[in-house]
Amino acid sequence: MILDRAKPGEDEAFARDLQAGQRQRGLNCNVELLSSDMPLGRADLPPEWHPFCAPDAPGKDRMDVPSPDRWHSPLGTVAVYEMMRLRGLSHARAVANIDVCDLITRGEDSIFDLAVNTSSGLISLVGRRCYPWRLRDQANPHFSDHICVQFDNPGASNRWCIAPNQVSDRAVWRLVRIGNVNPSGSVTGAFYRFTALRHPAPSVSQIVPKTSLVEDSYLINQSEALWNGSPERVPQIALTPTANQTGGRVIVTAMKNEGPFILEWLAYHRAIGFDDVIVYTNDCTDGTDTMLKLLQRRGYVQHRENPFREMGLKPQHAALRSAQEEEIVANAAWVTCIDVDEFVNIKCGDGTLDALFEHVPDANMIAMTWRLFGNGNVHLFDESPVIEQFIRCAREFTPKPHQAWGFKTLFRNVGLFKKLGVHRPKGLNPQLWESVHWVNGSGQPLPRQMYRNSWRSTTGTYGYDLVQLNHYAVRSAESFLVKRDRGRVNHVDRDQGLAYWFRMNNNAEVDRSIARMLPKMRGELNKLLKDPEIAEAHDYSLKCHRTKIEELKARPDYNQFYSALTSQRMERLSLLHSHFGANVFLSGPEVVPDEVIAKRPDADWFFTVERQDVTQH
Repeated sequence: MILDRAKPGEDEAFARDLQAGQRQRGLNCNVELLSSDMPLGRADLPPEWHPFCAPDAPGKDRMDVPSPDRWHSPLGTVAVYEMMRLRGLSHARAVANIDVCDLITRGEDSIFDLAVNTSSGLISLVGRRCYPWRLRDQANPHFSDHICVQFDNPGASNRWCIAPNQVSDRAVWRLVRIGNVNPSGSVTGAFYRFTALRHPAPSVSQIVPKTSLVEDSYLINQSEALWNGSPERVPQIALTPTANQTGGRVIVTAMKNEGPFILEWLAYHRAIGFDDVIVYTNDCTDGTDTMLKLLQRRGYVQHRENPFREMGLKPQHAALRSAQEEEIVANAAWVTCIDVDEFVNIKCGDGTLDALFEHVPDANMIAMTWRLFGNGNVHLFDESPVIEQFIRCAREFTPKPHQAWGFKTLFRNVGLFKKLGVHRPKGLNPQLWESVHWVNGSGQPLPRQMYRNSWRSTTGTYGYDLVQLNHYAVRSAESFLVKRDRGRVNHVDRDQGLAYWFRMNNNAEVDRSIARMLPKMRGELNKLLKDPEIAEAHDYSLKCHRTKIEELKARPDYNQFYSALTSQRMERLSLLHSHFGANVFLSGPEVVPDEVIAKRPDADWFFTVERQDVTQH
């Protein structure tokens, strides 16, 4: 029994062609075609074939979606299953509900026999969505094109098979389940849903992320055996030869007006075992460029002008794309993309990369979860080391705000991914997904569902035992004025205002674990400052930073902003993050009442608000 949902008169040839095809192929079965004078689709969705209706389609928030069309939108009138039951299906030995783009898999027992032989007369059918790697004919996709499934998404589609005479009269037939009857079991892999037939699109990537697709041997065999198909196969690739594993450990970063903080950051990361740093800068006015050019001449870094304007990209994204072409990146053994306010804090062994790698010898990716370090109520800029000044931070268990558990990734340069990314490499080569050995900061494996696009840890994946990324996002209140004036290298259109300070300034507890590396850092820093030109460049940046602070504090708007940053209210809020729900951080500090701010940080309480309709900064 086939439900023909076409608008009356729209496809009169369908029944005729169906009947002719049945005769031509000698099909020994009866086919009943049902039609409707009323549209049966949902009123809130576009035509079903549109990629927006494809369950795994990426970028739905950016799609140009046509208006709803109930003649062609996904089925919304589920009562049609009761109508079909009354039209004769109630007398059948067994009934399976699948779609015209579904094919039942072959097994020892048919799903009809399985349903008849159960106590309830009902089994659940769990299908898997499948896809072509590439369509040979975009206008006419075929079953034989589909040879792929998603390695990180089971893509379950639920249907049922029922023996009508064995179930209660109270049973109600619906789209994905039978009401008032508990199934006796389920058959996983009962069918495949050939998704490009339901959602034909010019490109497979419009209905599924191609970085998730891997070949399925059952589908390949079926394509060749049933249809004599020759589908386009997934290209085979191998890991990059290990010759480059003798290369360096490389940091890629972008900066703007970070002069006072460069030397400490560079000295620290040299002390823990990084070999090379490539820095992209733009529009600097505090001597950052001069410092980096000097450091390049001395062999400490590679400095590049950021080509973001020519590339039409945000500065950080332009830097990462450009860095991919650099020889020191291409030949690197390990790569990470971190900012000058982020310090890799290795907590095992002697605090070096060698110690970390010794603890996770099989890992080729290490997620370093942020630990947000606040200003610790330090208001005035001081040139002493950041990692020494700021010791107050978020608790380890701080799932909100969502930025608190963002991570950066240290990864082996072996060709698992196609390009660099802000938080992790991007563009997974799905053929190599089984070669990914990604661990968290405690050395625990991360699930495959994170491989393609995750950028933050969760309650099940965060870890700080071996390594964490100390994130000094605010530093002193005075330095934050300069940071706000400078703008961001990624979200260039977002102001770093009071809401940003509220989210990132976390002073709940003390963590001095990085302090043991101060002697090694100072040793490297002293080597740098022994060079009189480097010392002079550093002094110049310090002077520019102080001058900029004075200029900004002389402005009424920034003076008022500084007063808010250093207020007792904001200092109290920096102790309470673990008590707030996500909507508090999305809404801003103004939504927290004074009586809540007065609560004890160490007490057991929780506060949240309704989602506010505000623009995030």
